Amino acid sequence: MGQTRLLLLTVLASSVGCGNPAGPDRGRVNEGTWGGDHIRLDVTAAGARAEYDCAHGTIDQPLVADPQGRLSVTGTHTFERGGPIRDDEAANRHPARYDGQLIDDTLQLTVTVTDTQQTLGTFTVKLGVASRLLKCL
Repeated sequence: MGQTRLLLLTVLASSVGCGNPAGPDRGRVNEGTWGGDHIRLDVTAAGARAEYDCAHGTIDQPLVADPQGRLSVTGTHTFERGGPIRDDEAANRHPARYDGQLIDDTLQLTVTVTDTQQTLGTFTVKLGVASRLLKCL
């Protein structure tokens, strides 16, 4: 009877973290589409791609939160504009830092363009939620 109880407690304890958006790989943010107002974040094992109303960006390293749910990763931010784009037009791309806080199934990201120290805003995304984008025309 004691071994059965110990086995049951072991199984229950190992299943406690099973739906955690910070995946089973020690704080790694779950892969998939995270959506919110004015942002869509497609997370992969290698990083992520962000789509905004009038911009897009990359996160060029895995998204892994510390034990308090915080993360800080680097990538790029590319400003977009409405209207046609010429073939020889250079992209308005800048290095960026994405500072975040992961709580349950919600990730809050603050995006900063690092070469100008311009904070672009704080965005909230949830795993599996449709994004609401208003693209530039």
